[in-house]
Amino acid sequence: MTGVYRKHKEIALNIQELEPGFAICDAITPDDLEDVAQRGFKSVICNRRPGEANDHPDDKPLSTKAHALGLEWRCIPVTPGEYSDADIAAFSRALDELPTPILAFCRSGKRAVHLWAHAKSQEHSCDIPALLAAAHEAGHDLEERRSTLEAAQSNSWQRRT
Repeated sequence: MTGVYRKHKEIALNIQELEPGFAICDAITPDDLEDVAQRGFKSVICNRRPGEANDHPDDKPLSTKAHALGLEWRCIPVTPGEYSDADIAAFSRALDELPTPILAFCRSGKRAVHLWAHAKSQEHSCDIPALLAAAHEAGHDLEERRSTLEAAQSNSWQRRT
């Protein structure tokens, strides 16, 4: 799915696969969800905050359309760059609980990739360089978060032993 583009109302929806079963994209509309379902996605995670922009007063139209199409819907709204432990835990649970493939989105895809990286970094087996490379290939540079991700992985491992 890496680099999947499609035209809709003269705007290209950019879907970037980060790992098998998980992809990100920028802002979507209720109409876009039909294409998301046709592409085989089973679940959608919204990381946009209610009222963050005129095109997103809340997630109600999106969640309603997703449910009508048989897509699982999860809303984990976050402020860009501000990810609490609870936000990361909620995203991690969504990755564990939702049927795949999963599409996560926000306005630009940045929050979705950040939450994915933070959730994955808590796994002891996470390959941080591979995680950073996947994000970079999708157009998001997470190098500034490397030390935070490595620390989360280390702390996660220490809690298990």
